[in-house]
Amino acid sequence: MSPTEPIIEARAVRKTYETGKVKVDALKGIDMAIGPGEMVAIMGPSGCGKTTLLNCLSGLDSVDGGEIVIEGTPLQAMSDRARTDYRARRMGFVFQFYNLMPVLTAVENVELPLLVSRVEAREARRRALDALGLVGLRERASHVPDELSGGERQRVTIARSLVNDPAIVWADEPTGDLDSENAAEIVELMRRLNVERGLTFLIVTHDIAVGRKTDRIVRMLDGRVVEEQRLLEVHDVLAGHAA
Repeated sequence: MSPTEPIIEARAVRKTYETGKVKVDALKGIDMAIGPGEMVAIMGPSGCGKTTLLNCLSGLDSVDGGEIVIEGTPLQAMSDRARTDYRARRMGFVFQFYNLMPVLTAVENVELPLLVSRVEAREARRRALDALGLVGLRERASHVPDELSGGERQRVTIARSLVNDPAIVWADEPTGDLDSENAAEIVELMRRLNVERGLTFLIVTHDIAVGRKTDRIVRMLDGRVVEEQRLLEVHDVLAGHAA
């Protein structure tokens, strides 16, 4: 894939849900392109289709029309197994409620995706500790989630999303369960990882403070993209700082 080509592209994407006699058009012809290393926020009121869009773009959910292309390959051209394997190798996921296993330590939670992918145990542990180091939690590796603060738990989730060295990180309301101080720390961490490691982030959020830290805000309403706001000065300042 050329550096100038989108890493994520949606072409006239439609998604419909049917619940009993009710038919809901969740996505109504979405067109979108996200470049490699871009950090984009998807914003809009509840029920506008933000999470549905993230799930469709990442291949967690199917579409009813249009096409999604990731790193130059149409998702629809992949078998279910190929899509699952691709997500494990090239994508990371961060959710609002952490999804951590309560009986496992931080490092065991982070290494779990690698062990499922049959990475050798010693290598999985090394990579998990490195990922915890990236988020500033290596010294908390042996603690279970109940022994961590909300902000620390979300950092563990981010470390887990990074452990497979993904190209894209999908984040659905990653600060929604945090107070304002921890939320600010998490979005600063994601921004630093974006700038320093070139990770592409797509973030669904209600929080305008999160949106303002990204390169671009895409606003949705009733299943459609209604506005895009580019925040060039934010990226320029941070990129200059990283350099």
